[in-house]
Amino acid sequence: MTETVVPTPPSDLPRTLGELRASGHRYRTVKQELRENLIARLRDGAPRFPGVVGYGDTVLPELERALLAGHDVVLLGERGQGKTRVMRSLIALLDEWTPVIAGSELNEHPFHPITPGSLRQTVEYGDDLPVRWLHRSMRYGEKLATPDTSVGDLIGDVDPIRVAQGRTLGDPETIHFGLVPRTNRGIFAVNELPDLAERIQVSLLNVLEERDIQIRGYQLRLPLDLLLVASANPEDYTNRGRIITPLKDRFGAEIRTHYPLDLDLETELIQQEAEVVAAVPEHLLEVLARFTRAVREAPSVDARSGVSARFAIAAAETVAASALRRAGLLGEDEPVARVCDTVSVTSTLRGKVEFESGEEGREVEILAHLLRIATAETFHSRLAGIDLSGFTNLVAEGSVIETGELVSADELLRQVGTVPGLAKVLDRLGLGDAPSRGEAAAGIEFVLEGLHLTRRLSKDLTDNGRTVYGV
Repeated sequence: MTETVVPTPPSDLPRTLGELRASGHRYRTVKQELRENLIARLRDGAPRFPGVVGYGDTVLPELERALLAGHDVVLLGERGQGKTRVMRSLIALLDEWTPVIAGSELNEHPFHPITPGSLRQTVEYGDDLPVRWLHRSMRYGEKLATPDTSVGDLIGDVDPIRVAQGRTLGDPETIHFGLVPRTNRGIFAVNELPDLAERIQVSLLNVLEERDIQIRGYQLRLPLDLLLVASANPEDYTNRGRIITPLKDRFGAEIRTHYPLDLDLETELIQQEAEVVAAVPEHLLEVLARFTRAVREAPSVDARSGVSARFAIAAAETVAASALRRAGLLGEDEPVARVCDTVSVTSTLRGKVEFESGEEGREVEILAHLLRIATAETFHSRLAGIDLSGFTNLVAEGSVIETGELVSADELLRQVGTVPGLAKVLDRLGLGDAPSRGEAAAGIEFVLEGLHLTRRLSKDLTDNGRTVYGV
């Protein structure tokens, strides 16, 4: 398990309250900080939401307006639309370093103490009050809402150990604070908010409106300073749970998210997120992007549950793994994915798709059909107008070409030899002027599969798992 490495604050930052005042530091609330930093980035043209793909003209402008208005936000959308990524990207809009009272549980600003202990320290130490600096990465809290989440988890509860140490039950310092107050002066995110029990959602009402917390019967008012963001799936509003009306009313903005609107964004998302263990050529990424979009739009798939972007990402990783397996079995040095490797995704990824009730038992068949359509569309998109007679002539006189998952690139290239028009094909497929042998084999196999899908070549599968193309 990797530990989060927190940067060390610069040595020239003020270390006491007096030094902080003398430096001219200005206190700002979290929402003021986010607003001013966002305006500065808008003016400079600097990146505002790193790693968020496909929302530049839709979701992000709405989110920016909400932040400028100082609104708490609900992101509403189907699974795998990047809601959590958007929430976490807000960290980049915080100041890199912010001062807090040293030893404060709630990250209180030295100019604005709120707990009894910090108020006492401020009086006792005066300008010598110790100040430490908190990095923005430590100012983000997140909770996945689950039915067993308690008020104590989110807000806090009485700490029996502190009571046993001699404090009375009426002493506010007997409270063990929950996740929300501990994210004071930061951003707190709740994933899948409707999954919180309704009585737990009630505990957030004061946080959102009055900006304070109430714990059991304590007369304790802690004016919290934070931005609250939450995510929800539209289906959850009616099925597993709902956001209670008073809480929903307290969020200033409800923003709908969506899947990538065009093919290029879908492909860019795969390239950014997939951790591939072998080379996956551009044309195969396009096949997987088209495949994902076809699955989302298929009438046999439950549109309400959506098809996550993780489907396409996992598909790319699976295809790359298939190529790596072939390289291991056949001794290839540079594994490159080919179109034959895409077949494996239909069985391994079917669990990521919710099908309509009448399609039971046909899941793999449906996915395989959609994959063939995606491959044919990519073939037309990439190679329309190119003379491919050099490839059809390879099998014009009764010869065949064997390929497949366990056929090496060298073996495939030996069968094919010199093909007229190959260089132009490889260029159209984004494989460049000097492709490796693996890339050349990937391009050739894609053309053969495309010619089969357009009924210009026949295709048979042998008992040993090879694919045979012929006339």
